[in-house]
Order: sequence, then structure tokens, then C-alpha cells
Amino acid sequence: MLTSLLLKWTVPCMGKELSPATRTRCGIVSGIVGIICNIFLVIVKVILAVFTGSIAVAADAVNNLSDAGSGIITVVGFRISSQPPDAEHPFGHGRTEYVAGLVVALLIVGLGVSFLKDSIASLFHPEKLDVSTVMIVIFSATVLVKCWLFFFHRKVAKLIKSDVVRAAAYDSLSDCLGTGLVIAALIVSRFTDFPVDGCAGIIVALLILWAGAGVLKDTVNKLLGEPPDPELVTKLRETILACPGIDGVHDIMIHNYGENSYYVTAHAEISCDGDRYSAHDILENAEVVVAQSLPVHLLLHGDPYSKSNPEVIYWRSRMENEVAKFDSELKLYDFRLGKNAAGEVVSLSFHLLIPHRYGMTEAEIRTALQERMKAYKDGLELEITFLKSFI
Repeated sequence: MLTSLLLKWTVPCMGKELSPATRTRCGIVSGIVGIICNIFLVIVKVILAVFTGSIAVAADAVNNLSDAGSGIITVVGFRISSQPPDAEHPFGHGRTEYVAGLVVALLIVGLGVSFLKDSIASLFHPEKLDVSTVMIVIFSATVLVKCWLFFFHRKVAKLIKSDVVRAAAYDSLSDCLGTGLVIAALIVSRFTDFPVDGCAGIIVALLILWAGAGVLKDTVNKLLGEPPDPELVTKLRETILACPGIDGVHDIMIHNYGENSYYVTAHAEISCDGDRYSAHDILENAEVVVAQSLPVHLLLHGDPYSKSNPEVIYWRSRMENEVAKFDSELKLYDFRLGKNAAGEVVSLSFHLLIPHRYGMTEAEIRTALQERMKAYKDGLELEITFLKSFI
């Protein structure tokens, strides 16, 4: 309830179609809310750490300080990523959001290592803690702030599909667990001389490292280039195939330049029976249709094939049937006939798209398909160009 009201108040166009401007505004608001909440928690926990002398409480306070710094980076990242393309960055600044996530991850990991070292040292040189019931109650109340912050960030992350905000959400959740451990350590420390404070500090540090490693992995994958969202691929393929004159699409390559900013190249199968101008118009129309319905800048390459030559239709249909029976994951395109001087078909030439890490070698696939085609003509040669799928 509070999350919805806050977003409605700070993002005037909330509830309408999620435009790039709305997405940026939501990301910035998410970062600012995180900064305010975490600075408040830092102040409270630093005061408690001074009075109790607990390294676990101090670690929790500095962890919140790193979260506030992460919020600043998030705000700056969203702000820069919303800038339009320029001469130095012709594809825009959308990947700045991923760089911001990388910086956040490195900060979290660095703090985790630092407090892991200090917490281990405190096991060998424990200090007596001065913990009152009032301090425990106050410290416990800080968990409520982090719990709300988790639900707030999670809702925003789902709304705008942002890994940076999602990372902030689960960092808040791990903070709740860490603070809970510190609370338990403070209570137990009142009844024993065992260095529970140092043990709690180690656990909190490990939670920080775990959260940082997760964010680091996600952001590095995006910067290196990871497979696109299957939902986007499905919508893109359906949109292209729905365009008049296009009978197939393959070799789709998707490059991400930030959320809702994709540059795509693909091969489209079109009839070679028309003229060059009609082929150009078919491809250009499809590019326009995709641009109007998806956040995609599409460039299509035309793969012509004959839809009227009976001989081509005969051999292609049989080759496609055998490929499909062999493995429905394999896709055939760029089909050509090879003939001898007498005009007899002696070879079939085509490209075959196969998944990465396929269980058979290219030679094994070629031999298997060659054997299957003997049922139609003995001695028929298959000239196969193997390609790996990008999606």
C-alpha cells in the first residue's frame, strides 16, 4: 500500500504505459528511497555500536552505509543511462546501468572482505559488550525498515525489469537476515563470555559477500553478453513472420544496449520469384512493423528461395522432413540444388542451424542425414554448412 502510494506520488505518469522516461523516474525514486532509509539506519546503528562496543553492530551499520552508496550509484546510473545517443555513444547510454551494478557489487564484496577480517580478529580478542534491553529493542526495530525496503525495491524491479533494483531488493533481504543474527548475538552475549559477537560478525560478513557475488555475477553476464529474454525472442519471431512476404526467420542476433533498447539482425526467407524492389519493400516493411511494436532496431537480410520451382519444392520438402525427424531443434535454410551436365540433381546444398553444445559432431550429423536421403536417391551428396544458434 505504502509502496503504491509513494510511486503514485513521485511518478506522475504511473499506471500508464511504461515509457523510458517513466522507467528512469522509477529507478531514480527507488535509489533515493534506498539512500534515505539506509542513512537513517546508519545513524541509528552507529550510535548503538558506540554504546554497545559490538563489532557485529558496526559491521551492520557500515553495510547499510554501502547500501546508501549503492543507492547513489543507482540514481546516477539511471540518470546517465537515460541520456540520448551522442557522437561518442551512438547506441545510447543504457549500459551505464550495468556498470553501476558492477560498481555496487564491488563495493559490497570489498566491505564483506573487510568485516570478515575484523570479525575473525575479534574472536581472538573479544571485548565485553554493554547491551541493554532498550538498545536491543531499538536495534530490532531497524529490521522493519529493511523489510519494507525489500518489498519496495522488489515491486519496482518487477515493474521496470531492472537487475540493479532487483539486486537492491535482495540485498535488503539479506540485511534483514544479518540484522536478525546480530540481534540474537546481542541477546546471547548478555549471558555468556563466548565471543558470539565475533561469530555474528563473520556470518554477517559472509552474507554480504554472498549478496555481492550474486550481483557481480549478474552484472558481468550482462556486460559480457547473455542470452536474450525468451519472451522477447518469441514476440520478435512472431512479429516478423506475421509480415506479408516473409516465410521464415533465422540467424537472429540480439544485442542489448540497456533495458528496452535492442539492436537486432536476422535473416528472413522471402520468395525469389519477384523483383528486387518488391523484396526490398517486404524487408523494410517488416523492420518498420517491428520498430512500432517492440523496443527493437531491426535490420533484416533477405534469403531468397523459389516457391514455384517444383523440383526445388520436391527436394526441399523431403530434406526438411528428414531433418525434422532426425531432430526438430535443427533448422534448415538457404537451400540449393546441384546438378550435373545432364541436368540431374546430384547434390543438395543448405545451411543447418544447430544448438550450442550439441551432442553429435558435424560429421556424425552429416553422415546420418546422408544415410536417410538414400531412400530418395542413392549417391545424393549433402553439402551442409553448419552454424550455431545465437539465441
